[in-house]
Amino acid sequence: MGANVFEAQNAESKVDFIHKMKIAAKEASETKYWLVLCEKSEGYRFEEKLRNDLEVILRILSKIISSSKG
Repeated sequence: MGANVFEAQNAESKVDFIHKMKIAAKEASETKYWLVLCEKSEGYRFEEKLRNDLEVILRILSKIISSSKG
């Protein structure tokens, strides 16, 4: 996620910026998947804060993408 957001800062165009931010959002979604697996794993100490922080990140990325389109 972070690398894609960082790369978006040097995008070649608005379209490229949005594309890179969408990739970051997809990576965040994948991270959410892994956190769900961790939460369901009996041998893994899951922290709810991680999921909450990720939800905030997803909302921020979504807002950046939608406002960049307008």
